[in-house]
Amino acid sequence: MPEPALTIASLIRDSSLQEACGRWLAGGRWRMVWLDPDANPVAQLELRREEFDALVLEEGALESQAYQALSDLGLQLPAVVIGAVSGQTEFHQAEVHLPPDQLEQLSYSLDAAISRVLQRGPRAGASPPLGQTKPETPEGWKLANRLKGRLGYVGVFYKRDPSRFLRNLPELEREELFHSLERTYRDLLLSYFRDPAAANQALESFVNTAFFSDLPITKTVEIHVNLIDAFSQRLKLEGHKNDFLRDYRLALLDVMAHLCEMYRRSIPPDAPLAAIPLQATGQPTMV
Repeated sequence: MPEPALTIASLIRDSSLQEACGRWLAGGRWRMVWLDPDANPVAQLELRREEFDALVLEEGALESQAYQALSDLGLQLPAVVIGAVSGQTEFHQAEVHLPPDQLEQLSYSLDAAISRVLQRGPRAGASPPLGQTKPETPEGWKLANRLKGRLGYVGVFYKRDPSRFLRNLPELEREELFHSLERTYRDLLLSYFRDPAAANQALESFVNTAFFSDLPITKTVEIHVNLIDAFSQRLKLEGHKNDFLRDYRLALLDVMAHLCEMYRRSIPPDAPLAAIPLQATGQPTMV
C-alpha cells in the first residue's frame, strides 16, 4: 500500500475531538500525527518541519504568541481550525474553519486549506521588529515546492479526486456528508445578516466542500429551499411574519458566485478551451 501523500500535524486538546478527526481522515491519503499542545509545539514543528504539510488546530489550543513564533519561523502551514464559526482568525488569513459537528467535511477542508496557501499564500503574521528579518527558509523545504512535489500537480484546485465526489461515495458516507453540508448552510443563513464575518467563514466552508465533493448545483439550491421552507413553517407556527426570508436569496447568490470563482480557478491558465467539457447549452459541466 503506498504511503499517504500528506502528513497532518494535529494540535487538539480534546481527546474525543482528536479521535473523531482521526476517524474522518482514516483510510485516505492523509496521515495524522498528534502533537501535545502543552509540550512546546513550536519547537516540535520546527524540528519536524520536513515532515508536516498541514495543521489541524483546535480553536484556543495555542496562545497567540505561539502562532506568532510559527509565523516568524516561516511555518505558516495550511491550517484547518476546528471550533465555532465566529469570524475570528486563529492563525493566518488562509486558514479554513470547521465546526466540530461538521467533521465529515474535514478532508475537503484540508484540500481547501492547501489550495488557498498554494494560490495566494497565508498573507498573515505580523512583520518582524524594525531592523530584523525573518529567517530564510531553505529552498528545498519551501512550502509551495514541497506541496506541489508531494501532490504531483500544481495545486489541488487543478485536480480533484473523483473517488471523493459525493456521487461516488458509499451511500451512508454520502448521506452523512450531505447532512453535514446542510448544517454548514444553516450556519450561513443564521449569521448572514447578523454576523457577516461568521457568515463568511460558513460560506467558505460550504463552498470549499461543495467544490471538492462536486456537489451538483441543483443540490445546493435544494439545500437552500428546504432550509428556507423549514424556517418559514416555524415562523408561521410561532405567529411571526416570514416575508423577510426572501432576502436570503442573496445568500444563495453569494454561494453561487463563490462556486463559480472556484470553478474558474480550477482551470489551469494554459488549458485549451477545447479540453473543457461542455453541455449542449455551452456551459461547463457542473453535475
